[in-house]
Amino acid sequence: MSSAYASEYPADVPFDPAYKKFFEDFYAVSDTPDAHDKYVSFFTPDATLIMASKRGVGSDEILALRKGLWEKVSSRVHKPLKIFPYGPNSDQVMLHGTVKYGLKAGGEASLDWAAYARLVKSSDDGAVKMSFYQVYLDTGAQSK
Repeated sequence: MSSAYASEYPADVPFDPAYKKFFEDFYAVSDTPDAHDKYVSFFTPDATLIMASKRGVGSDEILALRKGLWEKVSSRVHKPLKIFPYGPNSDQVMLHGTVKYGLKAGGEASLDWAAYARLVKSSDDGAVKMSFYQVYLDTGAQSK
């Protein structure tokens, strides 16, 4: 697990360690520019991804959305600050954090974000994936 992507969790709400590791790995791949296929592998084949006003359903649309998110960005650094499970050992969470972008046109931008994620764990091998992920970006807090 990458401690750079570790989040805080409520101390009194049990949460599957595999889900915690999933999010650390997911944000590390999210910040890797050419890891498009690996990024898509974090989703179920029929997953829905909503990123602000952009929406992708299924692996092909999520891949296209992911590639589009890197068109004007040269780097990205997520800081997932807190993750809140919906209850003990829930497979649904709310998240919030920050993201800093390096822009291809020069300069930087930072945004606060919140997200909702629904996770699924394979009964065969224990692999964790997201079946739904919606990100809300606070463009009003943008700084350069």
